[in-house]
Formats: sequence, structure tokens, C-alpha cells
Amino acid sequence: MRGRIKNEAGFALILTLVVTALMVAVVVEMIHQVYVDTSISRGFRDGQQASILAESGAMMVRTALAQKVDPDLLANFLAKPLSDDIGSLEIKINDESGKIYINGLVDALDNYDLPTKNSLLWLISLLKLQGDPPDNMLDSIADWIDKNGTPRAKGAETPYYRTLKPTYSARNDKLMTLTELSLVKGITPAILDGLVDEKGKVRFRDCLTIYSNTPSSVINVNSAPKPVLMALDKSISESVANRIINMRPFNGPGDFQKVPELDSLYKNSASWGARLTTNKSSLFRVIAIAKVKESARTVEVVVSNGAFLSWQEY
Repeated sequence: MRGRIKNEAGFALILTLVVTALMVAVVVEMIHQVYVDTSISRGFRDGQQASILAESGAMMVRTALAQKVDPDLLANFLAKPLSDDIGSLEIKINDESGKIYINGLVDALDNYDLPTKNSLLWLISLLKLQGDPPDNMLDSIADWIDKNGTPRAKGAETPYYRTLKPTYSARNDKLMTLTELSLVKGITPAILDGLVDEKGKVRFRDCLTIYSNTPSSVINVNSAPKPVLMALDKSISESVANRIINMRPFNGPGDFQKVPELDSLYKNSASWGARLTTNKSSLFRVIAIAKVKESARTVEVVVSNGAFLSWQEY
């Protein structure tokens, strides 16, 4: 009898320990779930605050530019990140008119725009690529942009892209994004992000824009990066480009005389000629990066004359 009671007591103790362990496990899981849910909620809240902060930064710059605030003064004012108890906001303003307008590679009649073509050829050569020759790449880009379906000698139209997996068609219209270039025959993401300067700071994509206020490329000498300056003409060597950069800002084409090679290029109507400008641009890419605790949001927009041409948030 006593043995039976002892056995029952031992079983009850074991059962109690098992139930207690299960209850502890359930409580721990509940605590963990509450922690996870709380973290997700806080992360969502912080992400929303960062998104609103980044959007506000882009709107602020748009408003300032629409009110004719000097872009250089605005960029200098925003050179340092803005921060408070909630988070931080970093804003970068880049002049798009200092880049080569790649959608201007072909004109309204689907013919090459020669100054743009020659500059892109020289710019691509700075990449020191081992793949397709620059001529092949430009023919493919021109075929992607032009309105017709006839491939150029070294280019590609829709029939070529239909042989790929997955299949797609040539746009036969202006590029919508620079990343779209990676769909073009001979152009890879590695080429777009390839470096075109000796210090490894300027990528191929940094020298291009899909936006323009004019039908053809107009280069703002005061904001063009060194590879773009060198791509204007073979007379603009690296040393000449450095002199141009050191002499900036130019107050007008008359100041080009400070750099004879640039002045000669400006007076050569057969090349870039009068397309070179020093005017204050009205076309800017604005990148607003907001951080709230562990969450970050980026709003990237293109602004022209106070209007948004594009808006991207990531």
C-alpha cells in the first residue's frame, strides 16, 4: 500500500514538472511573440517616419528651386545632414545638365546626333572594356531608342531580343530609366557601374542622363564631371579637364578663353560648339536619405523648373 502511494506521489511530481515545463515554454513563446510583434510595429512606425521625412526633404528642395533659390547655395546649405531627436536627413542635389543626354543619341529622323555619338564613343573607351566594341554598343542603344524596327549594322532590334529567355521587345522609344540600358544588347549592369575615372569615383551611369530641357544634349561646363569634359572632344585631355575644373565656375562663354582648348571647342560649330553652356541649370536630381533609428528610406526625384519629372522611393 505504501509503495503504491509512493508511486502515485512520484508520478504526480513528474506530471507536475512536465506541466510546469510546458507552461514555462508557452509563456516564453508568448513573451517572444510579443517582443517580435512590438519590434515589427516599431520598425513599421520608424519606417513610415523615415519615409515621410525623406519625402519632405524632396518637397522642400522642389519648393526652393521653384522659388529660384540658387542651387549652389542650396546644395552648400544642405551639405551637412540635418538631424534632431527623431532622425536624420541627408540631401544631395546633382545637376543633370552636366551629363550626356543619352536619349539624344538619335534625332527625330532616327539619325545619329554626331556630337552625342562621338562623346559616348569616347566615354565608353574610358571604361577600357574587354567586351563588345563601343561602335556595337552604340548601334544597339540607337536601335533601342529609335522609332523604326530596322537594325543598324552592329545593332539589334526586337527579333534579336525575341531569341532571349525571357523574351522581350526593343522599346523603340526614349529610355525610361538608366537601368533599362542593361536590357540592351552588349550592355551589362557591370558596364553601367564601370568606372570612368582614375580615382574610381565616377561610374559610367554617373555621366549619363535620360532627361533634358532641350531636344539635344547641352552640357553645363560648370557642373560636368571630368569624364564628361574629356568625352566632349579628344582635345580635352585629362590635364585640360583638370584645368577646366580648377577654373570653374565660368561666368559665361567669354570666360572659356581662360582655357584655350575649351574656347576652341566652343567656337567649333561642327562639334559641341554652342551646346556648351555655363547657365544655371533648371534640371536636377535630388536624393533625400532619411534615417529613423534602424530604419532608412531614400526618395530620389528629378526636378525641372519646379516640377517633378520622376519620383522613386526605396
